[in-house]
Amino acid sequence: MGKVYIVGAGPGSVDLITVKGLRCLQQADVILYDRLVSKELLSYAKQNAELIFVGKLPKLHNVIQERINQLLVHHAKRGKIVTRLKGGDPFVFGRGAEEAEVLREAGIPFEIVPGITSGIAAPAYAGIPVTHRDFGSSFAIITGHMREGKDEGIDWKGLAESVDTLAIYMGIGNLPYITEQLMKYKRNPTTPVALIEWGTTDHQRVVTGALETIVSIANKEKIQNPSMIIIGEVVNMREKIAWFEECQSTLRETM
Repeated sequence: MGKVYIVGAGPGSVDLITVKGLRCLQQADVILYDRLVSKELLSYAKQNAELIFVGKLPKLHNVIQERINQLLVHHAKRGKIVTRLKGGDPFVFGRGAEEAEVLREAGIPFEIVPGITSGIAAPAYAGIPVTHRDFGSSFAIITGHMREGKDEGIDWKGLAESVDTLAIYMGIGNLPYITEQLMKYKRNPTTPVALIEWGTTDHQRVVTGALETIVSIANKEKIQNPSMIIIGEVVNMREKIAWFEECQSTLRETM
């Protein structure tokens, strides 16, 4: 019997995988990796490791997930060390718990290796703290990916009234609905919003606005997924502590 490591690869930058996550990658016989995992990370795999791409496509998530489950069990039962490499953290909208359940039912040993999630890392690279003593003492992580326009039980009223900072994943396609719901439940239309595209990577791009203006700004700037939506007064801190763009600019000047 082999073993499976369910590993969070981090938010995009190769440098942000954990030490343990990197060790799991280096020792694996088989690596199952997602669409948003940096290909540069795969260069750390040992020479004879089998690399299997299992990135999901729209409307095929459940079919592909079932295949992933089968592959994890199959290779572990062949005595292989398997690393399941997921973007961000495996337990934050990553279906890592479902895979762990399957492994437990099959009697296969496994470990969970947490990763840095985009809801914290992307705003940090944009100069936005998700909490701040003066502007935000509460923070919520929310899925913005609703099926067929349904909000899947999200308590928009509670979020609008009670949470200072909202970090919304996979929500660009539903941005009009999200902003509409928050303003419907009396979130101030002037509340600052940041959209962070390809956060922590060399392609990072950040645009800011307010709840009442961010949809038109996103359309004008052609913001695409993968992007994080950050909503709250903490977004204003970007004016003071944005640092990543400065580092990138300095790097370009020295090249």
